[in-house]
Amino acid sequence: MKIANGVEMLEIHVTSPRGPMVLNPTLIYDENSAILVDAGMPGQSQLIVDAMDKAGIAPSQLKAIIVTHQDLDHTGGVLEIIHAAGKPVPVYAHELDQPYIEGKLPLVKSNPERMAKLLSHLPEEELDKALEIFRNQPKIPVDQLLEDGQVLPDFGGIQVVFTPGHTPGHISLYLQESKTLIAADAMVSSEGHLREPVEQNTPDMETAIRSLSKFLELDIENVICYHGGLSHENIREQILHLTQESK
Repeated sequence: MKIANGVEMLEIHVTSPRGPMVLNPTLIYDENSAILVDAGMPGQSQLIVDAMDKAGIAPSQLKAIIVTHQDLDHTGGVLEIIHAAGKPVPVYAHELDQPYIEGKLPLVKSNPERMAKLLSHLPEEELDKALEIFRNQPKIPVDQLLEDGQVLPDFGGIQVVFTPGHTPGHISLYLQESKTLIAADAMVSSEGHLREPVEQNTPDMETAIRSLSKFLELDIENVICYHGGLSHENIREQILHLTQESK
């Protein structure tokens, strides 16, 4: 779905151990190059490559992949997409999630023990297959660290907004030219209505809600949530409501 000139919200329909779901990576691009924000679960890269192709972008045009945080449904396809690009593609992320993305530390939420409890309803054979994904998380070298307030000069300016809580190093991105916020998992969207992050998957909910106040400093016309997709009506009022509701 085209959100603005040079901004495409990809819609990736996948089947996860928890059932069917839609993921929304974002493609930022011009006629020559592109940046992909988040990359799905392991084994889903072809779905993302196909969605990029529909937007007229080949993997070889990628100049970077930005990983908003360590969760496996955001990092899982990174190495596969770099392989599809046929060239080195630098990976950007925040310092606090770097050791998890690189596999030096176990993922905060997707460790096999926690996932075994969450997926205990599955038959044993399906459970073993699902847990294998989490036992063998990809080890992704992070080439560039991103800091709060940093503005990448690409595509009209990509501002980094540090939004911890969902993970220690979670970031969101504000596309200055199109006034589009890539919220990642800092919020979710339900039929265009913004919601706070899913509490079950957010270890530090208090910090996560506090992070939302940073968005009030931005002039936002569109919000892309990784889970739930686009929200574009009364954005400031919706975010203000979320921050006040928690008090």
